[in-house]
Amino acid sequence: MAKKSIVSMAVIRRLPRYHRYLEELLKNDIKRISSKELSEKMGVTASQIRQDLNNYGGFGQQGYGYNVEELYNTISKILGLDRTYNTIVIGAGNLGQAIARYTNFERKGFKVKGIFDIKSDLIGTKIKDIEIMDIDKLNEFISNNNIDIAILCIPKDNAQKIADRLTKNGIKAIWNFSPIDLRVPDDVILENVHLSDSLLTVSYRLNEEDLFKNSTEEK
Repeated sequence: MAKKSIVSMAVIRRLPRYHRYLEELLKNDIKRISSKELSEKMGVTASQIRQDLNNYGGFGQQGYGYNVEELYNTISKILGLDRTYNTIVIGAGNLGQAIARYTNFERKGFKVKGIFDIKSDLIGTKIKDIEIMDIDKLNEFISNNNIDIAILCIPKDNAQKIADRLTKNGIKAIWNFSPIDLRVPDDVILENVHLSDSLLTVSYRLNEEDLFKNSTEEK
């Protein structure tokens, strides 16, 4: 069981969207925006925006709206983007390599410190000047490098065993791309990202109308 949050996950999952839209507003040199205007851009009601932000104190003024830069900076701080996170990537296949190369993560403070794999043809090669290491060196590396987050991009067969190893070595947050729901201690933050689940949701929505049409015809 993973660590529970104080604020509802529905609110937490909207915060990165606020951050992304506010960042775009800043790029377009927009200084102020009302909750109504922001709601129209995001497809979230103005009431929902105010309720979400009220979890973290008062923002904006009646008839004045939000100062975009101030709100952006505040949400950045709420999301913990005012600090740097040392990360490691476990699994240097296509997905692991793509994540390790993604510069936007580093721009937001997520710095890849180490990459690990079991394949001899990958060990010793480099991704962005970071040498891929043998998984046998994992424990020592975590101990010596103050790692905050582990990113799992490995087959499900070994994922739980590696997760257990990570948590025993002090890792308190795992971003899991392995196609399995991991079990971790209560004090560990776990975010499971099942890419196939998302794609199957798209597939369902493409076929939903036919599904219910056929169901109605059968009746």
